[in-house]
Amino acid sequence: MFSFFKRKIKEETDLSALQCDMHSHILPALDDGSRDITTSIQLVKGLNELGYNKLIATPHIYWDLYKNTPAKIEPAKCDVVQSLKEENVPVALKAAAEYFLDDHVEKLLNNKEPLLTLYDNFVLIEFSFVTAPVNWKECIFDLQMNGYLPVIAHPERYVYFAGSKHIFEEIKNSGCLLQINLLSLTGYYGRAERELAEYLINKNLVSMLGTDVHHQRHLDVLRTGGTFIMPAVKKLLDSGNLLNPTIPVK
Repeated sequence: MFSFFKRKIKEETDLSALQCDMHSHILPALDDGSRDITTSIQLVKGLNELGYNKLIATPHIYWDLYKNTPAKIEPAKCDVVQSLKEENVPVALKAAAEYFLDDHVEKLLNNKEPLLTLYDNFVLIEFSFVTAPVNWKECIFDLQMNGYLPVIAHPERYVYFAGSKHIFEEIKNSGCLLQINLLSLTGYYGRAERELAEYLINKNLVSMLGTDVHHQRHLDVLRTGGTFIMPAVKKLLDSGNLLNPTIPVK
């Protein structure tokens, strides 16, 4: 059984083989991520130093806290793109979103308003960290009926499913993709999250890896956590199941 915590040899974090980070909060002043354009550029440079050349920013759309819309997100992305050009940072940047499953998403779907996608019809969604949404199956079905392919953000952080791990296979078999946070592999969020990440990898349920970077501290953990991160990255790349290198960013 694969376990990255059995490795003792210090290893450098090199994420260049992934090419694309498809989950980050690097756009300025939209959520609990980057505060301003200066911070955004610092975070992008840090991700580039880790090996990424393509980034998909995914600000929260969580109507109780972050009332983001495409009309707010796109200008923030354009500001960052312009600054990257001025500083000659070799990174392609796209804006999508991380949708919290709430009544607002249901309203968007009912009104047939287009959602921001990672690419094609792939939409990043998240559950509550406290308890599973009562109607999460219906929400996923509604997304699919509207032509979207749901990508479940950081399922290893939904530890309330730890006692019913078959649910993760059920979610995957329903046509969804699962995305693990690289930070979880280091134990950053806690032991339970790290163990769930390991379980999902061992069960071949993981299709994407994301940094979920919000601030410099996250970058620091990624930079120093190669001993735990790289074995998992290599295992997933070798499996052929990881989609990150195939994700286009235009």
